[in-house]
Amino acid sequence: MDQIDKNIVRILQSNAKISMKDLADAVHLSPPSVTERVRKLEEQQIIEGYHAHVSLKKMNRPISALILFESKDCKSLASFCHNHPDVLECYRVAGEISYIVKLATHSVESLEKFIDASMQYGTPSTNIVLSSHEKKVVDPFDVEE
Repeated sequence: MDQIDKNIVRILQSNAKISMKDLADAVHLSPPSVTERVRKLEEQQIIEGYHAHVSLKKMNRPISALILFESKDCKSLASFCHNHPDVLECYRVAGEISYIVKLATHSVESLEKFIDASMQYGTPSTNIVLSSHEKKVVDPFDVEE
């Protein structure tokens, strides 16, 4: 990847809906050249996809929680989380806990049902999110060597 590709990735991270013309203007290339570069970045799986940031509150999921698990059965917990509609993300981690689950649900009662159903896979420790801050776009190319 050259500096132009890095700039393309940076711009797409902050605005995935930018037109190829505007992206081309931003990196000082022609639209066909930029389109070809983006296609190659997609083929190389450097760009894995384009996503919409959805308001959980407006989707009737105002309760967010991070649940830490000391898992008894990692594969079963992962499968349970994968199939549960309230789970947004599930991370297997090293340390005292084995999983961190991020979920968004419509009520405290549905959160309680999730916790009750998940207890067969391990011991959960639930942390309800009170507020969150805007995600920071991290520059993946700003690495000290």
